Formats: sequence, C-alpha cells, structure tokens
Amino acid sequence: MNLRAAFSRSTTAAGLALMLLSMQAAGGAAADWPEWRGAGRLGVVEDDQLVETLPADGLPIAWRVPVHGGYAGPAVSAQRVFLIDFEAMDSLRGTERALALDEATGRILWQRSWPAHYRGLEPRYALGPRATPTVDGDRVYVLGAMGNLLALGVADGRVLWQKDFVADYGTDVPVWGMSGAPIVYRDLLIALVGGIDGALVVAFDKMSGTERWRALDTVDPNRGDEPGYGQPILIEAGGVTQLVIWHPGAVSSLDPRTGARHWQLPKAVSLGLTVATPVFDGEHLLVSSFFRGSSLMALDAKAPRARILWQGKSESEVDTDGLHTLISTPVIAGDTIFGVGSYGQLRALDLATGERLWESLEAVGEKARWASAFIVRHGDRYLLNNDRGELIIANLGRQGYQEISRTQLIEPTSPASRRTKGAVHWSHPAYANGHIIVRNDREILRADLRRPAAEESATE
Repeated sequence: MNLRAAFSRSTTAAGLALMLLSMQAAGGAAADWPEWRGAGRLGVVEDDQLVETLPADGLPIAWRVPVHGGYAGPAVSAQRVFLIDFEAMDSLRGTERALALDEATGRILWQRSWPAHYRGLEPRYALGPRATPTVDGDRVYVLGAMGNLLALGVADGRVLWQKDFVADYGTDVPVWGMSGAPIVYRDLLIALVGGIDGALVVAFDKMSGTERWRALDTVDPNRGDEPGYGQPILIEAGGVTQLVIWHPGAVSSLDPRTGARHWQLPKAVSLGLTVATPVFDGEHLLVSSFFRGSSLMALDAKAPRARILWQGKSESEVDTDGLHTLISTPVIAGDTIFGVGSYGQLRALDLATGERLWESLEAVGEKARWASAFIVRHGDRYLLNNDRGELIIANLGRQGYQEISRTQLIEPTSPASRRTKGAVHWSHPAYANGHIIVRNDREILRADLRRPAAEESATE
C-alpha cells in the first residue's frame, strides 16, 4: 500500500482508521519516509521484512556521513535522504544547509545553504534546525530554525521559491526555534508561521509560494503570536478532511482548503510547549504537554465537531497524574495510550478514563527532566529510539512493558543537564526501505534492519 497516496485521496471519515487496520492485518513492503513521522505523520512502519530481534553486536551499517548540528530528522523519498543542519561560526551565527544524499551510498548529491543568526534562541539548544523536511513529488520543503522556508527541487536542490517568516509575516520566533514541519494538502503547502494579522497558520501555493489563505490569531494573551512547536496534521473525521493545529492556548480544526475554522477547544500550555504531535485514532484526538498533561477529545462521526472527554488535572512536571509528554509523541493502541512522561517514565493510560495503568523507566534508563524516547508502531510491536541513542524493540500492552531487544545505534551529542551520558539524542529517525536512518550533531548513518537471508529462508 502507498500510504501517502492513500492518505491524500481519502475522503471518508473512516478512511484513516481503515488504512491502519489494513496495515496491521496485512503488513507491508518496504516504503519511503517522506515527512515527519513517516507517510501521513502516523508514526507507523510498513515493512514485514524487518528483524525480529536486534543483533547483539549491533546493526550492519550501510554508510556514515559527517553532518553539522541540528535536531531535524531525515526524510526519505525518490532514493534520496534529505536533511537540514547548521554549521556554527560562533555560538549563534552560522549557516543552515539543506542536503540530499543518495539513499544507497550516502553520497551527497547536492546541498543548498543560507546564513542564519540564532538571535533570541535559547543558547544551550541553538545547535541547528528542528523541522524534518517534507517531500512532495519533485519538491522538498525545508524550514530553518529562524523561519526561513524554502521549496527546493528534489533532483538538484534548486531554489524554486522561499519565504522569510520574520520579514514577510512579522513572526516573533519562539525561544526554541521554528519547529513545525510544513504539510502538503493537494496544491497547498500549509505552515505554522506565527505571523501577525491572523497569520498564525498560512497556506501557500505549493508550486509558486503565493499565499492562498491565512488563519488564526493566538488565543493565549500571555504568549503574543507565538506559534508553539507543534506539527500540523491532517485527519478524516466528521465526513471532511480536517487540518489540526495545536498552538499555545487551543487545539484548532481548520478546513485545509480555505482556513475556515471547524472547531476549537482550549488546551493551555506553559512556555508555548506544544511539542508532541497530536495523535488521531479514527475517533479520538490526543494532545499531551509537559507541564499540564494530556487531553483526549472525541470527534463527531457525522459533522466536524469535537468535545473534551477528559483531561489531566496536574500542572506540575513532577507530581503528574497521567501523561506529561515533551519530545516524544504518544501512541493510541485500541483502548490504551502509551507515551513517555515528563521524567522519562514510559506510561500506559486507559483511553476511556485517562487513568494510569503502569509506568516503567526501563526503556529510557534514567529518571531525568525531559528524558524521552521516540515511539513508532511496527505491526503488533513497537520500535523505540531513546535519547541515549539506543534502538529498542518492545511489546507494549495493558499489563506492562516487555522488551525484546536493544542495541546502541548512535552517540548522543546534544547538550543536556543532569544526564548520565552528559548529552542526549533528540532527532527522530526515518524508517525507510528496510533501514533506519538516524542523525546526531556529527553524522548521519543508515543501518540495515532487514532479516538476514538465512533467517528469512527459515521463516518461509
């Protein structure tokens, strides 16, 4: 199944849920990873040829290539790996760069650079861009930490059009940088801009860069026009396609064709921290924040409406009553929610009530502020990349965490305080065509996740 194409064509309220069910039942061949969290931003790996357990001596490495700093994960499409990084001249000034590598060999095919000054960003975390590239056909869209948006040719990196959110829209770049990877809907590229005059969200003609619509002012009077750090997603609910934007103060649903608002529900956050991507399971929408916990919304099946089913009561990062995520996006699996809490606790919540079922520190390995792991689903099991640079295969259920295997994948290099390894790894990997592609602030590598030929023959 080409999930990206199917997601774009889906026009029924049950389209996404049906796709997820078919994927779980039938498995799938290897596929690309063209945007944040893969096709459709679902955090699902479609590949029935992956290893059952990770080898004790580590995964075979296809290639390693030196890169510069950044948190942005790789995207994979058209036999290319796309990345954006930052080469520092001093603590805040340097050059941002988009580059394309040959997927098979790691050879750099092209690169495109522009100057960047990280004035106003938190210096400790001013290592580079945050937003994963978004690939659509023969174009790749990249967003720098200071709001430089470029449409580049996939083949040669040629600049097709570009925007500067600060100069063009009066954006006040938030302290941890522009992070929302733009999303493609039909002939539009939709971005979380954070601009003034109702331009919190802007849709551009994806071919020319012409503004097609703008929408939303912030609803949080204490945060100005700050966009937050969330990733836009597209869902099918209430008989229509909805663009979901989680920004400081509220979760908003817009018509992606026009920017008109379907519904909006309050979800206050502290420090603008709308980081974890909203999660949709066909009926519910989950958002979770570091200080103020999670909220679960029920989406109407017949019309574009929503209501809050439950939300956490704790506003403490330490004394938490449910799931307080920061970097890691949770997962909804049937009647259970799984996610990593504020201090590295992998937790399970009951979907219906939000009550905690269990927690474990085993996956992350230490109880520390902002400790995390990226979680994706692979069939009936899960792949976790913790911020120690380890890859884990595990089963998650209502009864607890069951680890199958783990391996060291990449060195943590991003600075962090009070951590046993002295640094963290905060870049979401790509799972594409039987491999995992992951970067830190020094290198990007491609490791083979496919079952060995002997193991493959034994399973036939």
